[in-house]
Amino acid sequence: MKHLFSPFEIKTCRLKNRIVMPSLASFLIENDGSITDKAVEHYRLRAAGGPAMVIMEACAVSPEGIVSPHQARIYEDRFVEGLKSIAQAMKSEGAIPAVQLHHGGRQTSTKVIKQQPVAPSPLPCPSIRGEVTPLDIDGIQRLVSEFGDAAERAVQAGFELIEIHGAHGYLVNQFLSRFSNIREDAYGGDIAGRTRFAREIVAEVRRRVGGDFPISFKISAMEFVKDGLDVDESIEILKILVDAGIDVVQVSAGNDATPEWISQPMFMEKACLTGYAEEIKKALEIPVMAVGRINDPVLADRIVGEGKADLVCIGRGLLADPEMPKKAQQGRVEDIRTCIACNTCMESIFRRGRVECLVNPALGREKEMAFHPAETPKKVMVVGAGPGGLNVAWVAARRGHDVHLFEKQGIVGGQLVLGSVTPYKRELQNLIRFQKRQIERFNVNCHLNTEVTPEMVQAEAPDVVILATGSVPAFPPVEGIDGEAVVSVHEIMGNDHSGPKRTIVVGGGPTGCEVALHLSDAGSPVTIVEMLPKIGIGLESMTKKILLGRLQENHVEVKTECTLKRVEPGGVVMVDKDDASHFIEAEKVVIAIGTRPHTRLYEQIKDLGIEVHRIGDCLEPRSAKAAIYEGGVLGRNL
Repeated sequence: MKHLFSPFEIKTCRLKNRIVMPSLASFLIENDGSITDKAVEHYRLRAAGGPAMVIMEACAVSPEGIVSPHQARIYEDRFVEGLKSIAQAMKSEGAIPAVQLHHGGRQTSTKVIKQQPVAPSPLPCPSIRGEVTPLDIDGIQRLVSEFGDAAERAVQAGFELIEIHGAHGYLVNQFLSRFSNIREDAYGGDIAGRTRFAREIVAEVRRRVGGDFPISFKISAMEFVKDGLDVDESIEILKILVDAGIDVVQVSAGNDATPEWISQPMFMEKACLTGYAEEIKKALEIPVMAVGRINDPVLADRIVGEGKADLVCIGRGLLADPEMPKKAQQGRVEDIRTCIACNTCMESIFRRGRVECLVNPALGREKEMAFHPAETPKKVMVVGAGPGGLNVAWVAARRGHDVHLFEKQGIVGGQLVLGSVTPYKRELQNLIRFQKRQIERFNVNCHLNTEVTPEMVQAEAPDVVILATGSVPAFPPVEGIDGEAVVSVHEIMGNDHSGPKRTIVVGGGPTGCEVALHLSDAGSPVTIVEMLPKIGIGLESMTKKILLGRLQENHVEVKTECTLKRVEPGGVVMVDKDDASHFIEAEKVVIAIGTRPHTRLYEQIKDLGIEVHRIGDCLEPRSAKAAIYEGGVLGRNL
């Protein structure tokens, strides 16, 4: 990968390669803005993995610009020492330490900042809503000065590049776009007026840091909304900002109304924003950074080699595997734990208040989940080679245990194999490949096509048995459920069902919606029957937006607040919320109401006097993320 690992310069910054980790919220900052040891370790590990530069998460330049209690701050001198510890950690591992300056504008709430959010115009945030306070001229000038103050603190903290966040629907972006700026004074109207706030910030930062210090600007080149920015307008804006003093631009997309373009789910193509970076690179004479679903070093090398961008930003990819750059440079591509764009990292922020990763359970827990050799090596028998079983097997083997993995099928991966059938989830196969590679690398004894019995457990005489036997489909106890037309999700996804058929999908949760999309993409007329008022509950929000949109495009019919009553020849009878019965014609009925634990082997061996653990669905049906996490924890604790 000669292009990706060639050096590059941005003024005084000498980058050892073309990989940049962009600014990503860690949620490891304390509520008062203080920097934790976990946050320092998080950034140290990312820097140690080999990127040329790491841009620290968005730091608020003003108290009313915070979007979360866990956001980093840079608006007072007391924050400098903590920020310095992060910059030093990055630099000690050979990465250029950079930082992003940020103001949320209207994209925050009174709960967070204890006052009305400020904005260029009296237009509320489309996602958060609530009244906002338009900034007057004095307020604008105060903020310009606060960006300058923040830049001085960034230099004091030891950062060697400053990025101004002008994207994703935050305050600077709000001024740039007619979607959010309807001012009629000097800070609104035409491109020059709407760019004035950003231009003054850049000029002030340049004045404070001097002529040789590199400044980056992050822009949403496409907002995908009416009156939003497009590439042509973004180019004109950037030309003004180049004259004001920026040295490099990061080309992103999306705003507070189109978040799916900010953190693109697996439905979107890899490197889906690179074309916009390429257009901007052709129009400007400063370096360009591409971002957006670049999770593969081979792809990143091609982007640089084809001249589409000078630098590639790999964000979620370095959450999934902080060592990705080093592994790629060493030719160990098969050992990379690839980001699958499931957006677990984003969803965990909103639902759990911390960043988590489906494929990397150690994210945010790096110290407590570090690897240590086993004090007493044990013979470990793992039953089931799904995501949890695979993970616990290689983790335990890496620590020195003698691990034997048993799987009744001829392949590993469990339900991940079925989950990767659809084109938009095919990247799940990368996770299977990674797990399989670790099994080989750490010499796990793998026994495929082998169904474990109690007698086998006794014959193997393990010190520990770990059951990762998964779950079995749950079927509702209704008349006709054993008919030929009725199939489970496993059956419909695992086999070729010759040609389109009118299909009822019973269950409108994440799995039911995915099955409905898969079948409707293949040409089958599909109806979803769901007992709750809405479908897609439990789906990650950006994935949900796209998936439900696709179902609508495919004319999938949805019957909510309805319950399956019985299956009849040629269709099903359902009961609606008013207790009225309706018959729906169908040639195929797919049951997608969930699963139940597969516990038979556990019941047979629990009293044999052997240490037994259960992980994943055989304990309680949940997600692959839960199974991988449990396997990771157990494997480290044996």
